[in-house]
Amino acid sequence: MHLHNFLGAWFRMDYRVVPGQRDQVVACVIVIVLGLFSPVAQGPSQPTAKSKVPSLVQGHVADAQGHSISMVRIEVKGENEEGNLSTETDSAGNYRFTSIVAGTYVVRAELAGYQNTIFGPFTLGSGEAKRIDLILQPERQGSLGAPEFFDPPKFTIAGVEDTTNLGGHASGMAPPAESLANDIASLSPATGAPSSNGVLERTLRGRAERQPKDFEANFRAGKLLLNDGKAQAAVPYLERASRLKPAELDSQYELARAYMGAGAYSDARTLIQSGLSAQDRACWHHLLAEVEEKSGNPLAAVEEYQQAAQLDSSLTNLFDWGMELLRHHAVEPALEVFGRGNRRFPGSAQMLTGLGVASYDRGSYEDALRYACAATDLNPEDPNPYLLLGKMQNRDNGHSDAALVRLERFAHLQPESPSANYYYALALWKRRKGPEDAATAAQVESLLQKSVHLDPQLATGYLQLGVLYSERRDLTNAILSYKTAVQIDPQFEEAHYRLAQAYRASGQVRKSQQEMERYRETAKTKADEMERERREIRQFVYRFQERSSPGKPQ
Repeated sequence: MHLHNFLGAWFRMDYRVVPGQRDQVVACVIVIVLGLFSPVAQGPSQPTAKSKVPSLVQGHVADAQGHSISMVRIEVKGENEEGNLSTETDSAGNYRFTSIVAGTYVVRAELAGYQNTIFGPFTLGSGEAKRIDLILQPERQGSLGAPEFFDPPKFTIAGVEDTTNLGGHASGMAPPAESLANDIASLSPATGAPSSNGVLERTLRGRAERQPKDFEANFRAGKLLLNDGKAQAAVPYLERASRLKPAELDSQYELARAYMGAGAYSDARTLIQSGLSAQDRACWHHLLAEVEEKSGNPLAAVEEYQQAAQLDSSLTNLFDWGMELLRHHAVEPALEVFGRGNRRFPGSAQMLTGLGVASYDRGSYEDALRYACAATDLNPEDPNPYLLLGKMQNRDNGHSDAALVRLERFAHLQPESPSANYYYALALWKRRKGPEDAATAAQVESLLQKSVHLDPQLATGYLQLGVLYSERRDLTNAILSYKTAVQIDPQFEEAHYRLAQAYRASGQVRKSQQEMERYRETAKTKADEMERERREIRQFVYRFQERSSPGKPQ
């Protein structure tokens, strides 16, 4: 029986030890067991043929607020029992495993009062050093208790921060600057799932047409169509149901949803306000917030999301409130909302993702990275936190392996995902050793080729292939890749610029000049759009500050 098997079995036993004596008992048992199982000291062991160069795994363990946690049990488990090791974090929250043989492993962190965290599987090469930082979340409680208060977030504006990134990463492999908030907003749970049942749809619609005065028949047909994304088709049935039972609030609510889906925002707003006068419920405020956002009234949308969260501090209401603030760069209040949401729902990857986006938007890259990594560790199968990590790479200096090891896991878990292959390629490119690192370049090329094969419309994938070929001085393939990128996205300014440079390097001066002109046109268009967005952000933030200031009516 191996030593680690014996210790593992002993630690899993249901034993009773006075808390103050536990450390002493554990130490005594380990000393006894080592005496029983360890051979007489024979000097340093020789490396095996399997891995002549030992490998290293180390990292840091913290809670979601970034506080280091000591005495966390860390286990490294390999494909066979020979590679299994364990240790505890020190007073600074650090752990370290040396002399590990090459192979595939998972890392597990355990501490009483916290949820177990597992990272992996990951591959460790001979002589390779990996850093794996882990975030522990508190154990979920049986009852959340009373909701926290949700007063208007108070913040001071010292100036309007320019959060745009016009330059990109020096490596040339950074994704174009974009708004993370709009991308991550899709994480909000859907209000209805499509049934995709054509037979049921035909049956319900036929019944409603034959029985136009039957409330139930019209209501069911309309709701089915609405949940299938056919809002325009749902409107006549729900209008009929609403006329048959004007006091039926569920029918009015679904009709308001249909109006919004069909773009009839004024009708939706009137109906919702009528419903709110009869029933002040969170769902009505949440729906009105969506209507106001789609109508171009962000301040009203924020206020309605806040009302929804005050009435029902659910995960969806809190997340959507924070994301609405973040869409318009009210970063500090968004951080406050997501922070409260994280304390209320410590097991939510969505809330950690929201904290990550807000931290990134504020310029706190290290915090953003920590939150995004924690979100991937909570639910390794969920692609959304990995996508956040990938999109954040235009700020990654390449010095931390935290994003790399998780994007490697993403590619391992979802090998047929274009995004998984693309973002893992970017992470590898940032950490290559230079143009002479042919092995990494070949792996990056393979991943990028796979990503554009899986998604032929992935313009950024073709751009990065062009960057790789340009470094090799393979101008023919570089030009072909850049041309494909601008064919997919004619407004892709970086692709136009790089294509112009490739043409010039190949001696095609006229074509280079034409592409530079296209680049200037697209850059000017984008600059105008960004300036308009800045003005809208300033207007929103200042108006929000006025309404949130003490003494102002709320």
